[in-house]
Amino acid sequence: MNIIGQLILAYVAVLGFGLIINIPHQALNLAGWIGTLTWGSYLIVQAFDGGVVFGSLIGSVGIGVLSSMAARYKKMPAIIFNIPSLVSFVPGSQAYQMVRNFALGNYRQAVGFTLQLVMITGAIALGFLLAELLNRLIAFCTLRWRLAHPDR
Repeated sequence: MNIIGQLILAYVAVLGFGLIINIPHQALNLAGWIGTLTWGSYLIVQAFDGGVVFGSLIGSVGIGVLSSMAARYKKMPAIIFNIPSLVSFVPGSQAYQMVRNFALGNYRQAVGFTLQLVMITGAIALGFLLAELLNRLIAFCTLRWRLAHPDR
């Protein structure tokens, strides 16, 4: 599938999941754009042979930072933007293959998929941690700048 198609489907997936979990309608479009932008960053990492794990890390950092900005802009909790935007990054195919191979008795393949699953989910969690650190750094720098320039 081409890149434009993937970005369109990422937007539609975020909107659809946002409707399923009943996020406020004012947040749907912005959540869709966050999901689309971060999926685009994932695709860029993939284009440069960065791997699925590093792409998931970069995407989750983007989701965390952009969701925090959107939360301040819309005056809503950041989780409203985090959860729907994360749908594209969930390693569902690896989880399916892991369970399937365990059920079929292909334990070596199942362990391989288990390791992939652990690395991807760990990268997503680490990405949210790094995003929180970035958000605090941005807030600290903004506060310092405002204190240094009170006339602006």
